[in-house]
Amino acid sequence: QVHLVESGGGSVQAGGSLLLACAVSGYTDSSGHCVGWFRQAPGKEREGVAHIDSGDSPSYADSVKGRFAISKDTAKNTVYLQMRDLKPEDTAMYYCAADLCWRLVQGPDEVRNWGQGTQVTVSS
Repeated sequence: QVHLVESGGGSVQAGGSLLLACAVSGYTDSSGHCVGWFRQAPGKEREGVAHIDSGDSPSYADSVKGRFAISKDTAKNTVYLQMRDLKPEDTAMYYCAADLCWRLVQGPDEVRNWGQGTQVTVSS
């Protein structure tokens, strides 16, 4: 069973940076799978932010391109989301997700494995 644990959320001012981490366990075969980040702001639907596949190829939502970077440390089984130049509109609960890549691309309703979430708050 896949288990995901996020850390690193917090409160920052606009223009600041945060590093989120997602510790992944339970995968016996990661081929064809991706780990990624979704976020959900109050009153809004959960949306994809970024994901990375088993070959370390990243993908980003247009809203975060150039500001966020996803990476992974295979030895630590951890996926990171480096967030820079944060804006108030980035304020949301951020969730780590892991599944077959097509499920992450399809959207949150298709994803079967979630972390508990970590709050990111950006003040203006």
